[in-house]
Amino acid sequence: MTLILASQSAGRIAMLRAAGVDVQSCPAHVDEDSIKAALIQSGAKPRDIADALAEAKALKISRKQPTAMVLGCDQILLSAEGKIYDKPQNKDEARAHVAELSGASHKLISAAVICEQGAHVWRIVDTAQMTMRALSAEFIDQYVDEYWDEIRHCVGCYRIEAEGAQLFANVSGSQFTIIGMPLLPILDYLRVRGLLPI
Repeated sequence: MTLILASQSAGRIAMLRAAGVDVQSCPAHVDEDSIKAALIQSGAKPRDIADALAEAKALKISRKQPTAMVLGCDQILLSAEGKIYDKPQNKDEARAHVAELSGASHKLISAAVICEQGAHVWRIVDTAQMTMRALSAEFIDQYVDEYWDEIRHCVGCYRIEAEGAQLFANVSGSQFTIIGMPLLPILDYLRVRGLLPI
């Protein structure tokens, strides 16, 4: 059975392939903003928003590719005050996001859903607790300017597997979850389904 990642996320593709998973990539192009806005308006919890977005991506591709196993993933960044962050639209927004998170803790919620034949068959939501160190305005400006091309697609504007490690004072949770998906439970499920050796 073919495994398809419903995304073009370089980080997620690299993570799966580095773990020995044969995966294809196919972006879902769902209207994430509309889905998220509707869920927020209805009072959905952040973990349920991440889960719903991951499912929407997986379902869309699964309906087009019914013989494949399709993996959809999403992340929600939730501040200590309950603010949900979106990916920055430009450098100024990225600077503002990092400045707001500086010196404080936030949660990174990562969801993964697997669909087959247009229906979900497996799902997981994992959370990491992140604490940024207090960052100077000069550091934030330099960081965003230098790494904008790498962080522009990252909620929270960091790549903890690279230069983004410099932003943090403390991290509690799976590195895989932070990078983009709860990889270890996904690998377990793929072994159960025979896509990986036991």
